[in-house]
Amino acid sequence: MSTSETSRFVRLRVEMVLEITDADALSGTALESIAAEYGEPGGESAEERMHAESAVREDGAEALASLIDPFDLVAEVPGVELAQASWTSEIVDYDPEEPDAWDLDHEDEGYGDEDDDDVPHNGEEHDDGEERSSR
Repeated sequence: MSTSETSRFVRLRVEMVLEITDADALSGTALESIAAEYGEPGGESAEERMHAESAVREDGAEALASLIDPFDLVAEVPGVELAQASWTSEIVDYDPEEPDAWDLDHEDEGYGDEDDDDVPHNGEEHDDGEERSSR
């Protein structure tokens, strides 16, 4: 494909750190979502459903990932259609009082294209005082 054919595609990266304030409410909502998705227990996908239920009961990050849907995030945005999406979640050590807790330049080394290693990362100060990476 030429550059003009692919220029309509945009990769949007969003990274968030969320605090789970009520693990029971989160896992309960995730279990309800699984029940709605798989229907009655014991169907064709019973093993898959049991695995999903077990995962969201044991891990808040799994429960959250099961509820987040990138399609929902852009469904109401006019003029765009989600072509591809992937997302993950994981439990992380995070201290909101730590000034370097949100270091985008170093935290995700290796994230993205391998060619990015040759691109210099320059910090750019914005009005809100948050340092962001720019290329």
